[in-house]
Amino acid sequence: MELQAQTLVSAKWLANMVDRNPVGPGLRILDTSWYLPMMNRDAKKEFAETHIPGASFFDIDECSDRTSKFDHTLPNEQFFADYVRNLGIGNDSHVVVYDASDFGAFSCTRVWWMFRLFGHTQVSVLNGGFRDWVKRGHPTTATYSRPEAARFTATMERSWVKSFEDMTKNINRQQFQVVDVRPRERFLGWEPEPREDVKSGHIPGSKCMPFSEFLDKDGMMLSPEKLKEFFEQSQIDLQKPLCGSCGSGVTACHMMLAAHLCGAPSATVYDGSWYEWFTKAPPEHVVTEVKPEI
Repeated sequence: MELQAQTLVSAKWLANMVDRNPVGPGLRILDTSWYLPMMNRDAKKEFAETHIPGASFFDIDECSDRTSKFDHTLPNEQFFADYVRNLGIGNDSHVVVYDASDFGAFSCTRVWWMFRLFGHTQVSVLNGGFRDWVKRGHPTTATYSRPEAARFTATMERSWVKSFEDMTKNINRQQFQVVDVRPRERFLGWEPEPREDVKSGHIPGSKCMPFSEFLDKDGMMLSPEKLKEFFEQSQIDLQKPLCGSCGSGVTACHMMLAAHLCGAPSATVYDGSWYEWFTKAPPEHVVTEVKPEI
């Protein structure tokens, strides 16, 4: 039976692991940083300047279906397997993912979910991310040694991914709850989307749970008890199927992580998310709300 890694690991735990055993085939650390253009940050450049010792860089845009018109669409099994094996990751590797965002977690949950989606459960999120690692005084480096390629086989769990057609049918059938993790102002149609060719709003029947509210002020994931309260306050029943959505499928995976920590039995991601929905849906399925006058 395949082992499942602890979902969240602390900076102290990872620092102890790195001290005792140099990063290698048994433990691989990935900087999965990715930013919106509006954030004015260069993830690859920052990785080259500073990262956790032994880490490699996982590029969400490169590990994607490059034929898709939408951003970082999921790749197929073979592409994912080839990409991660070239990062020295094998089927027995314990993978720890983090990002260097100011949030504490931004894009790392997408890569955590991707590994699980492709059948690799030995994956953990560094709770608090690079932000907490640095805050606690753990070492960083600019040195990078490309790992030796490993053997990795991927098997995709396709039922974990929703398509545009699935989302359209669900408007009437209501077979699963839709959780949109974008900021409320974008969800309501009050603030613009990061992409100039996309207007804000939301999918009919969806509920808003901003991804930043899954984290505390220090960038750490809320406890399962507090996460369950957040879901309940947002009128989401964790015992019923649910699907995460965001701008382009990255932060939607915060909902997946939160649901997993709460023991939810059925959670999925709409990979195309709002970018695809706005592009394909008829105008009546792009919902906005009137902003109240102050």
